[in-house]
Amino acid sequence: MTTRIAEKPPAAPKAKRSRGSVHRTLLIVTVVLIVIVQVYPLLWLFLTSFRTAADFAGGNPFALPSEFTLDNYSRAFATGNLGLNIVNSLIVTLGSSALIVVAGMMAAFALQVLGFRFSSVVRALFLLGIIVPVQIALVPLFIDYSKIGLLDTHLSMIIPLAAFSLPMAIYLFSSFYGFIPRETYEAASLDGAGPYRIFTQITFSLSLNTIVMVILVNSIFIWNDFIFANTFVLCDGLKTIPLGLQNYIGAMGNTDWTATFAAVCISVTPLLRVFLVLNKAMIQGLESGATKG
Repeated sequence: MTTRIAEKPPAAPKAKRSRGSVHRTLLIVTVVLIVIVQVYPLLWLFLTSFRTAADFAGGNPFALPSEFTLDNYSRAFATGNLGLNIVNSLIVTLGSSALIVVAGMMAAFALQVLGFRFSSVVRALFLLGIIVPVQIALVPLFIDYSKIGLLDTHLSMIIPLAAFSLPMAIYLFSSFYGFIPRETYEAASLDGAGPYRIFTQITFSLSLNTIVMVILVNSIFIWNDFIFANTFVLCDGLKTIPLGLQNYIGAMGNTDWTATFAAVCISVTPLLRVFLVLNKAMIQGLESGATKG
């Protein structure tokens, strides 16, 4: 009985190993640079919010604080209606996101799943809305809002923000619905399920990860919106955070920078928390989604 000696696999060429090491090093350096570019401004913002006004004005603005103070945060609330601005931004963001998700899911379901004659043309018309600039709608919307009494309301901001975000939401939902097997809908139809039951019990439950992604993408831009709020809001009681930051500009253009940085930190913190929570939920949804495998 003869035994076969296992042959050793040929060693990788030295040139190939060195090339792979160079690529890995370049990748690590690129990731580190991206992290520095993204994290450094945020870290500088938080550190500067604890500096005294004299230290920021008289020293190097990019240096570490020589002393820390919490007076900037108390002055940020005393100077402007920061708490009310955060509430208004929260109402606009939640309202717009809910409208985007509901309308986007229903439109994508009708276009991609149900289908009808010229549905591809309708989808193309929706996608054309992505390239439409928001500035062209400001004057017509202002005139219409003034006629029907929608100026100085939350709806005056929610409606256009949701409308201009709807094309991208329809595209994302339609792309996801295209990966759901048709057999799933056919089996539900054979069991007697109608379109409404299929939408609520099958499509909605399978779309949770896409819903999180749509909310994550749009909430950042809605929270930071300035152009619609500045056009349709005239009273201080409905100002959102971007408009409220104007309260820290004093006479002759003098700006209380340290209080402004503190206000920005307060307004950015909820957004960062929501971003981290939704980002984690989106990753978990993608890992355990129905289309996996």
